[in-house]
Amino acid sequence: MVRARMTTAEVDEHFGYQPCSTADLPDPAPLVENLTRCVVEVLLGTRDVEQVARWVTEDTYLHLARRSIAARRTRALRRQRTTRPIYEIGSVVVTHPADGVVEAAAIVRSPGRTRAVAMRLEGLDARWRATAMHVL
Repeated sequence: MVRARMTTAEVDEHFGYQPCSTADLPDPAPLVENLTRCVVEVLLGTRDVEQVARWVTEDTYLHLARRSIAARRTRALRRQRTTRPIYEIGSVVVTHPADGVVEAAAIVRSPGRTRAVAMRLEGLDARWRATAMHVL
């Protein structure tokens, strides 16, 4: 039996993320709110970035890890201790620009500061995964 060799592009296509339709996925609003909470806590140093790995792509994970390290260094230079954050998640806006794609923004209010968390979710491997995330 002769086995055909796959090219690198074919291997990436076969074993990479498989996109899926919005109809095959759950409502993204709870995930948006939970991811917002997790990202805020990662940046404040009260949650490990590894805890959000299953909901984000590799590039997004690396972006969050870099931001987390930078925030940790800043806290160390200022000699700030990590404390439990006090914040509330305000309005969440979810839009569907294409099938299998969600773009969302959530408002995060804390004493003295209000921020927005923007993210893009894509349906990959039968679940939502964040392919981009920014804290504004």
